[in-house]
Amino acid sequence: MNHNTPVPPLSPRPLRHLAEVHRRVMTAGRLRAQGVSVAEANEQCRPGGPWQQLLPGVFLLHPGPPTSEERLHAVLMYAARERGTGVPSQPGAEDPHRPVYAEAMITGLAALTLHGFSSTPPLPSLDRIDVLVPRMRRLRSAGGARIVRTSALPAAEQVTGLPVAPVPRALADAVTELTDAGAVRRLLTEAVRGGHCEPAAVVRELNNAKLLNRPHVVDAVDSLLAEGRAIAEDRLYRMVREYGLPDPVWNVDLRLPGGPHLGGLDAYWPEQAVAVELDTRAPRQDEDALWSEYARKREHLERLGITVVHITPRKLRDAMEQQATVVRTALMASGDRDPAAYVVVLPR
Repeated sequence: MNHNTPVPPLSPRPLRHLAEVHRRVMTAGRLRAQGVSVAEANEQCRPGGPWQQLLPGVFLLHPGPPTSEERLHAVLMYAARERGTGVPSQPGAEDPHRPVYAEAMITGLAALTLHGFSSTPPLPSLDRIDVLVPRMRRLRSAGGARIVRTSALPAAEQVTGLPVAPVPRALADAVTELTDAGAVRRLLTEAVRGGHCEPAAVVRELNNAKLLNRPHVVDAVDSLLAEGRAIAEDRLYRMVREYGLPDPVWNVDLRLPGGPHLGGLDAYWPEQAVAVELDTRAPRQDEDALWSEYARKREHLERLGITVVHITPRKLRDAMEQQATVVRTALMASGDRDPAAYVVVLPR
């Protein structure tokens, strides 16, 4: 065709449909499927033209700056695995034009902002948006898209119709780029305090990302674990109060008379010889050693006739009533057991 002839702006559907983002942002493959060649698309993107190229092979079908929503979709279109006609998706059942992004999801600071974090920058102020893809994909970071690779892609969560990495993974990808200790601490604290995830899940992802050898990350993790433990203890107090359990003695150490230290417990009912221990282990390299220490203590106490109820912070958060029932059952069953050995109870 004669490239001096202006190409009329493409309207895949009548203009009222251009309110939808997937009609304002398109891949070269999708345009080609609608009869627009790469040369024609490039002509539309000339200086002062009606379109612009946001990323390699991804076009914005209007002049002026892209919205945050358009930028997010553009990054996903760039990174998503293209199939067949170059469309980065299997067509959705409801709308064949709506992209369903394959093997790509928003991660890092942009993902945390989408998850509702207040300590992350607003989307318009992010120069680059992180997008997570499988390790073997041949893609480079370009323009406003930073490619993050992983050997195991997590299951994406749908947030505002976009595939977004789960909070622990998004946190690890954000922390990888951060050198400010205060910023790292704020993110980790908000993740736990805001109820987005448990500390153990965060530490597991930071460990997988080999970030626990950075001093400013280790300091933030220590604060996070202290914060997580305080929240779990508070929930344990609430469980005893709200579900009418008898008052235990809180935060005690047990010893055999004149003998060895048996270990610390979060709650203990001396008359029934029932103990509650919060499992707030952080999954670091020494997890197995720590777990065997937990198991040893539990076995020793149970040999002495003390019932140990192990509760994770997550179970306390998600199933408090069920955990209260477990403790109540243990207390009621104490009459059916042989009396426990005499132990000394000391404040911890």
